[in-house]
Amino acid sequence: MDQTLAPITAPIPVRASSTDDPAELLRFAIDAHGLGAAALATLVEIRGGAARALGAHMAVAADGRFCGYVSGGCVEAAVASEALLAMAEGRDRTVKFGDGSPFFDIVLPCGGGISVAIHVLKDVGALRHVLERLERRQAAGLAYSPEHQTLEPVDPLPRACWLDRDFLSVYRPSTRVVLSGQTIEAQAVARLAEASGYDVIVGRQGEGGRVAADTIDPFTAVVLLHHDLDAEAAILETALHSPGFYIGALGSTRTHRRRVERLTVMGFRRDDIGRIKAPIGMFGPTRDATSLALSVLADIAAARLVAYA
Repeated sequence: MDQTLAPITAPIPVRASSTDDPAELLRFAIDAHGLGAAALATLVEIRGGAARALGAHMAVAADGRFCGYVSGGCVEAAVASEALLAMAEGRDRTVKFGDGSPFFDIVLPCGGGISVAIHVLKDVGALRHVLERLERRQAAGLAYSPEHQTLEPVDPLPRACWLDRDFLSVYRPSTRVVLSGQTIEAQAVARLAEASGYDVIVGRQGEGGRVAADTIDPFTAVVLLHHDLDAEAAILETALHSPGFYIGALGSTRTHRRRVERLTVMGFRRDDIGRIKAPIGMFGPTRDATSLALSVLADIAAARLVAYA
């Protein structure tokens, strides 16, 4: 009697989420590992131009679901397919795309090339370590060894890079925006910052917009949107004593000269005062609240890139 063999089916890669937030990717990988198997793909080499920075991740589940980006979207499905093969074999692999790649039918629009290391997760302890540190708003690092196919927690370096034979990834807390000012401009900044996924904290009304000093950490931007130098004085002093990466204040160039004079009398050094971006924003002068909010958030994003990219 003739027998018909059932077709061999393999999972088809399908995007589960459009996020590129590292914490969300790691949570996805942890959940996928708990359901069976998962792989973490990491951008470890850039040849020429690229849409993503070194250390960018994708997480791939054994059923084909994936999230994250290692390019602008042109190779992610292929990376997921390679990750599925790696999980099936139980072995890590590194794959090249674009310039220098064996895949002639996958071309990066930027004309460059990338290498992606795919690690089949044996456990998720290292990923949990990163998430715990990010929850405490502390930077974290992971070292991936292609030779030993391991992923271990390490102290974070300033940038993702190769160190000897290991690739070190760096993770930092999301941007926090501490906002002071009961103005229409402050409302617009808060609205757009929340839509951008930032952690927004608004200073308490009636207390000069005060916030606790430990609220302002190295991953915090302080935005002062008062129309009165006296109203901003308390939180500005707190900000200048903090490690925040950005301090911006509303007002004209003339207003800022008065601000500088007041701070100098208070004993602040020139370098301290020089941390203040005033007039606030990347472009201006603006004449409406939404334009100002866009200018402020663009300035914050640019400052974070300079500090941590």
